[in-house]
Amino acid sequence: MNSRRLFLAQSVALPFLNVRSLASRRLEKISVQLYTVRNEMAKDFEGSLRKIAELGFKQVEFAGYYNRTPQQIRALLDSLGVESPSAHVPIQALRTDPAGAIETAKVIGHRYLICPYLEPAERKSLAQYREHAALFNKVGAMCRKAGIQFGYHNHDFEFQALEGKLPMDLLLTETDKNLVRIELDLYWTVKAKQDPVSFLQKNPGRVFAFHVKDHDNTPRGYFTEVGRGIIDFGKIFKVGQTQGVDLHIVEQDQTPGSPFDSLKISIDYLKRLEY
Repeated sequence: MNSRRLFLAQSVALPFLNVRSLASRRLEKISVQLYTVRNEMAKDFEGSLRKIAELGFKQVEFAGYYNRTPQQIRALLDSLGVESPSAHVPIQALRTDPAGAIETAKVIGHRYLICPYLEPAERKSLAQYREHAALFNKVGAMCRKAGIQFGYHNHDFEFQALEGKLPMDLLLTETDKNLVRIELDLYWTVKAKQDPVSFLQKNPGRVFAFHVKDHDNTPRGYFTEVGRGIIDFGKIFKVGQTQGVDLHIVEQDQTPGSPFDSLKISIDYLKRLEY
């Protein structure tokens, strides 16, 4: 009788243990936006990438190639066991030589090309945003033909009303959702007093990547290491998981000391984070 009770108890408990083990997960691969170490990259390109790899980053996102050829970059990444699934490409390069950007991406191994920023002069009117949307659709179609996804990276200004409309809403409605997806910068989204979870829910499947960047708890609302600020990354990642978010990319625009020290704090936190 005691053996039968034990068998029944185990039979009931095991399914719950399995559910519990599946209820949370950790990030398998963590990327870093190399803008964080831009000054160090300019001084020592190879050494900086080596330090990034030693910190445990398995992926990197480029924001410039520092006069290296795509072949040189690919060889270095391969030697370090690091991949680069994404890169930022300035809007001017998208206007003048999108084919060149795509060819570079194919050599290095980028799966995503992203427009990272609009200068103040390029965001004075909704008419300008419509022009940008048309360009993004055009480049997005070229990327798709090459097996690459095009995307747009936000700041806070896209969430500030312009002529009675949010520029982000215009970009979302006037670009093809299959050709132009969003790399959601979590810091800038929160800085604009927007809720990343609500954004994901309102735009299902539109976000392919997060810029994992924390917002400190001060009146200034400045950059800080991931896990030291006010953003609930676990909650956001959990929703992102259900929507196919592919990349989690650490970035810190400004750091109090060595950016490598700040990146270590961030990646150590993310390695422990369960969601």
